[in-house]
Amino acid sequence: MKIEIVVIGKTSSKLISEIANEYLLRTKNCAIKTKIIQSRKQNLPVDLQRQTEGKDLLKAIGSNDFLILLDDKGQEFTSIEFAHWLEKHQHTTKNLVFAIGGAYGFAKEVYDRSNYLLSLSKMTFSHQIVRAIFAEQLYRATTIISGTPYHHEGSGLE
Repeated sequence: MKIEIVVIGKTSSKLISEIANEYLLRTKNCAIKTKIIQSRKQNLPVDLQRQTEGKDLLKAIGSNDFLILLDDKGQEFTSIEFAHWLEKHQHTTKNLVFAIGGAYGFAKEVYDRSNYLLSLSKMTFSHQIVRAIFAEQLYRATTIISGTPYHHEGSGLE
């Protein structure tokens, strides 16, 4: 299984990029690549910006890719539940694409194309910090799947 993370725009914080990259580099038991879609910050109205970024995002994914949007309306998991979900999809899906939208979220066309909505929390995070949080959760999930002792189940600190 291949995992791709598609994001809108570059991260303006070097620190956030370093944290996300560190976790993605640690994730050695599956191929993860990141694709950055250019942000369309051209003083466009929000709907037009979202629509333009959505078209670019849809061009960047394959027709057979399983598209998961990181979205506040999505399914929430514990880390262990997410690991089980990911492991199940390892056996049934060739290419998982996780999309992190821009500052204004996703266009309707992107929602229509998506296969799944995943929420990291009921809280709202910036689209930039989500990159680091999600990279850590991917790393955590792969360590749970492989049985390495990164995740401390039952510690109360999850």
